[in-house]
Amino acid sequence: MNLKQLLHHFTKELIEIYNEQEIISIFNISVEHISGFNRNQLMLKGDAVLEDVKLNEYLKTLARLKTGEPLQYIIGDTVFYGLIFKVNSSVLIPRPETEELVEWIIEKCKREQFNGSILDIGTGSGCIAISLKKNLNSFAVSAIDVSEGALAIANENALLNNAGVNFIHADILDFESAEKYDVIVSNPPYITMEEQKTMHKNVLENEPHLALFVSDEKPLIFYQAIAEFALSNLKDNGLLFFEINEHLGKETVQMLADKSFVNIELKKDIQGKDRMILASRMKLRNDSF
Repeated sequence: MNLKQLLHHFTKELIEIYNEQEIISIFNISVEHISGFNRNQLMLKGDAVLEDVKLNEYLKTLARLKTGEPLQYIIGDTVFYGLIFKVNSSVLIPRPETEELVEWIIEKCKREQFNGSILDIGTGSGCIAISLKKNLNSFAVSAIDVSEGALAIANENALLNNAGVNFIHADILDFESAEKYDVIVSNPPYITMEEQKTMHKNVLENEPHLALFVSDEKPLIFYQAIAEFALSNLKDNGLLFFEINEHLGKETVQMLADKSFVNIELKKDIQGKDRMILASRMKLRNDSF
């Protein structure tokens, strides 16, 4: 069997799970991982007969894909903001919309021309914290997560990308600290249990629910806790960034306004969905620090 025939086989076996464009993308990534060919090389070598060892690797990958397991977990890594990140079932697979959040933070920090400190809350794979450190090297970057498994992967990714990030094992719902930060960012769990019903099977059965879901009754529980933490732990005029549930943009903005945050911006992602929020901590008259 050659690679062209193998693509046809992948398409036939996976068409009930993914659409054709998704299958082509999955196949191209698999080829680069297993055979080391980029897309141009694949076009040139598509007729070459595969060695049995390589063919078996492809078939094992296909068998796991048919169960709904994400390709990123199968090959063990993914690309985020131009960097390689190891991933496994302890962490979410980084999404493109989160890259847009990272880009917004970098642009804002560079435009304001200040240095300082950043805290990433619910870091998962470390993709936000590490990407920020690589692009804002003068900033001191810390990150917290409640999951020890996630922190193990995040530490590996920091070493892999030569990024100095201080990781902290903590639950933001009861975390207290005397540290003050210039920027706090979070992409916390925000998918409601009602929304879970419409999600893709491969996400539900493979990615960590701890990092995904909140109750229908308290969909903003993490945003409220992080906002309260930010009131005490952001420096004067410090910046708070969130990735948000696209259906709860107005509610999240109102919650921040009710807590006296100012200069609140609701930003859409490339698909036109309400996806990110920026707010500033206003200095209060009775602040003693």
